Amino acid sequence: MPNTARPTYETLQRLKEAAGIGGWSEDPSEIAPHLVEWRDRYRGTTPLLLKPDSISAISRIVEISAETRTALVPQGGNTGLVGGQIPNSDGTEILLSLKRLNRIRAIDPDASTLTAEAGCVLAAVQAHATVNQRLFPLSLASEGTATIGGLISTNAGGTGVLAYGNMRELVLGIEAVLPDGKVWNGLRALRKDNTGYDLKQLLIGAEGTLGVVTAAVLKLFPSPKAIESAIVAVPTVEHAIRLLRLAQSLGGTITAFELIPRVGLEFALKHISGTRAPLERAHEWLILMDVSIFGESQSGIAQHILTEAVHAGLIVDGVVSQSIAQRDAFWKIRDGLSEAQKYEGGSIKHDVSVPISAIAAFLDEATSVVQRAIPAARVVAFGHLGDGNIHFNVSQPVSAIEAEFLARLADINLLVHDLVHSFGGSISAEHGIGSSKIDELTRYKSLAELDAMRSIKRALDPHNIMNPGKVIRV
Repeated sequence: MPNTARPTYETLQRLKEAAGIGGWSEDPSEIAPHLVEWRDRYRGTTPLLLKPDSISAISRIVEISAETRTALVPQGGNTGLVGGQIPNSDGTEILLSLKRLNRIRAIDPDASTLTAEAGCVLAAVQAHATVNQRLFPLSLASEGTATIGGLISTNAGGTGVLAYGNMRELVLGIEAVLPDGKVWNGLRALRKDNTGYDLKQLLIGAEGTLGVVTAAVLKLFPSPKAIESAIVAVPTVEHAIRLLRLAQSLGGTITAFELIPRVGLEFALKHISGTRAPLERAHEWLILMDVSIFGESQSGIAQHILTEAVHAGLIVDGVVSQSIAQRDAFWKIRDGLSEAQKYEGGSIKHDVSVPISAIAAFLDEATSVVQRAIPAARVVAFGHLGDGNIHFNVSQPVSAIEAEFLARLADINLLVHDLVHSFGGSISAEHGIGSSKIDELTRYKSLAELDAMRSIKRALDPHNIMNPGKVIRV
């Protein structure tokens, strides 16, 4: 596949003209925040930041890039965790920010749809839905920064997947600029459309390698009358899985079921301002559970679940939130788990999924494998137990030298990911592949899958201008 070219002065001038007044920047101070990933693992350079505010401008930019073989790296809120939104370090790639493309184009409460441009922040979409007595259920810690285009391009998950699905299930239609500059208007608000290949599903999760997502029709849902939250202590992860099944059988809708380990709670209490222990005694495992209430008859279901769980021997302690403030306090702990790890030194992170029935066995084996390799390593395994997605993170031993610990990253990744694969799981549950896992993909995907992915990339992006070097090597 042809290589892209270093952009010439003439190409840069043409791209600036296409982006329009206020649509580009060469100011290093403005560009700098776009060039580093949140965890500071990836840093890049670019000669030009493009920030257009119209579809026509993006179309022209991509057209020029295809003509001149100039590489483009689309970027949303820069909350990705695998380097997919960061340009390379040689200064040959142009950064294309979608943040100014941030309008809510339409909302149809009767059809339960909302059409948003790619640069709309997730929290703004949630707020627009709420005003119209509807719910957009995608929720994650970065929702005040993450944008719809980035969430689509990474097929984001979050805390509500077990009830509502990930981004792939929440998108009805997409508008995108394809790698030749053509605009594909697929903004169809249809629940059923069985007319051949589903191009939107190719673009969802493609991390900008097959085109630039510019807008989407999103599914909305009825707003719950209330949300009852509870934090409970379970003796083991096996008990937590049995609790999930019990809770789902007792009525109400379980919309979040999050695993919190003792070490993660300790990190959050230590480093996240405003957090406090939710239970009087310390326990090895906690579950944060949300139950959405849609009818008056379901009120009090969280307390009913806890009562039945105690009788079944599944929980040893627990509390149901008595106010929105208390519920927010529960979630402050959960949302702070990732940030808190930053303050404990080096962390080797794994965003993995395994079948729910295998989670307990996986955690036992993975913890043993890691601690044999690095004695005193602190395993922080947390996340979306309800859908099988565990963030299996490994913090350095207290006395370790961070650089020496992080030098083991590839070895630890291999140990954990090989084990995940043996359980029939995925090495990337919701963060994507980006730059971080592009080589590992070839270890775990079959030759047939890899060949099909390369064929799609070559067919849609023959000049390899769209986020080259991400997801799949061609």
